[in-house]
This record gives sequence, C-alpha cells and structure tokens, in this order.
Amino acid sequence: MIVRLAAIHGKYPGGWAAFRDAAPNSTLCCDNELARVGFMSPDDTTTFVLKLESLGFVYVQDGQAQDLVVADQRRGLAVPCSWVEFGRISFGGGPNRQVAACRLTGSQGHQLFTPDGWAYEDSLSACHIFVGEGWVPEFMDFLRHEDGLDVYRDLKTGKEVYVGRAGA
Repeated sequence: MIVRLAAIHGKYPGGWAAFRDAAPNSTLCCDNELARVGFMSPDDTTTFVLKLESLGFVYVQDGQAQDLVVADQRRGLAVPCSWVEFGRISFGGGPNRQVAACRLTGSQGHQLFTPDGWAYEDSLSACHIFVGEGWVPEFMDFLRHEDGLDVYRDLKTGKEVYVGRAGA
C-alpha cells in the first residue's frame, strides 16, 4: 500500500511519527514523498486501508486513488492513480532480478527504498507463489501461527513457508 506523505502529515493524528509507530508490521519504508507498507494477505491490506479511511484518508473518489493506493507487485496498481508511477526495475545482477517499485509521478528520484533488513534473496521478488485468500494449495500443510506469521509446510520440499499477517 502506498500513501502520500502529505496526507500522512495532514490527516494522521500525530503525523509521521505516529504513523511510523502504528505501522502494523516491519515493512514500512519512505522516500520523503511516499510511504509504503507491505502486506502478504489481502485481508490485512483491507484492514489497514479501512483504518486509514476511518481517520479521514480517501482511498478512491470518482474512480481515482486520492490519498493512498494499493499496489500488487505482480499486477500493479489496484485502481487508477494519477500521482503514482508503478514499474519494475533491475536489482543488482541482471534483467531477471527485478523488483516492483513506485514513485511519485514526475519524481526525478531513482533510489530504491526498502524496509530495514530487506534483502533481494529473501524477498517475494526473488521467489514467491500466490495463494488466494482462504485457499491453501494441496501441497501445503498448515503448521502453526507464531510471531505474526502463518507457517505452512511445503509437502513437495519439506520446507516451511511463511505468510506474514499484520496485527496477528
């Protein structure tokens, strides 16, 4: 989810510091024009959007994103948005190593901002599968919920797979 910093400063009670402290997970990053909070579950995204709307933020008005917009790293922006550019950029090591990125429309910035501790090799950009809400593939076995994560076992590889859950 992408939020205009101007909207955070003007609408979030306590401004940037309070927004930063209230971020529901550790994926918040900011380029001084836009803030980004990532989610692995559509339900978690919706919950945070609704929280912001309850504080006066406007998601969609007249068919256009206003103060915030949801972006999916595979499909792009969820609704038309004139103030965000979405694209993919190469990330260290060639054209097959790409990440989805957003910036304010018309911005001249080219620096990629990521959450603290982010590494391409451990990211969903490097390797992911999409599991629709409420659907668990037959090759996944739910194991437990711990530290904000739903933990599954991939029955093909035996490896644990994690789904981050905001506020869970």
